[in-house]
Amino acid sequence: MITRRDFLKVTGVAAAAAALTACGGSSTSAASGSTASSAAAKLDKIKVAVPNDTTNEARALTLLEKNGFFKLKADAGLTATKNDIEENPLNVTVDEVEAAQVPNVLQDEDYAVINSNYAISAGLDPMTDALAMEDGSSAYVNVLVCKDGNENEPKIKALVAALQSQQVKDFMDENYKGAVVSVVENPTDGYDSSIDYDALNGETVSCAATPAPHCEVLEVCKDILAAKGITLDIQEYDDYVIPNTIVEDGQCDTNYFQHQPYLDNFNEEKGTHLVTVAGIHVEPMGIYGGKQDSLAPIVG
Repeated sequence: MITRRDFLKVTGVAAAAAALTACGGSSTSAASGSTASSAAAKLDKIKVAVPNDTTNEARALTLLEKNGFFKLKADAGLTATKNDIEENPLNVTVDEVEAAQVPNVLQDEDYAVINSNYAISAGLDPMTDALAMEDGSSAYVNVLVCKDGNENEPKIKALVAALQSQQVKDFMDENYKGAVVSVVENPTDGYDSSIDYDALNGETVSCAATPAPHCEVLEVCKDILAAKGITLDIQEYDDYVIPNTIVEDGQCDTNYFQHQPYLDNFNEEKGTHLVTVAGIHVEPMGIYGGKQDSLAPIVG
């Protein structure tokens, strides 16, 4: 479905961690012991929705484990699935759902683990609506991606400079308030001094992205590039597959929607040849309440 709108080597993860901590990002949630005990006694089982793609499911299960939902096998790692749950005293049922659809099933679940981009698109505020969030140590940095061999194309380097600009960092800080955090340690003025921008005047660079925050961030880049006569063609998608396939087959220059573990897994499974050009931001994944409005049934 498309509408038109508008690794792990990434510097700045430590800076992102500090920013997230300052904004209250945490993988724990407070609840009184007495409330937890009484609420927990009322639940015979607990239903939780998680993204069904390999890396995001493992990431979600790890967050749930940290918050006491169950215990995973010690060797589950970055490819963990619900089959890797080793201890489940709370009788938790994990429903695997396509990532973009998780907010839509929230009302039918006790809890759901939602990627921040989809939470924001669904009208949820990760910093106030999430019952628990990943802390700043998350290595799931969102990256700009292109086809292997195209990394040094001037128009792609121009997009990198725009994404790593102070303008973009300020936009993230002002609009997402900790739900989306730049990992760029030394933001640019939006431009790369090694590029001949006069030669790029009149050219177009395309980027496939998911709606929020990626397309919104790219709108900031659009103005930066337009000042040099470069058109940024933002192509909006609502899934995690097409943005990679159209970069692989040359229909689109770049994409901006995924983190490095997802990209690595996609390349391995699909035989694609996609590479990271730059790390841009981190979005802490959160646990949201559906039928439950706190983690009291869990922490008791």
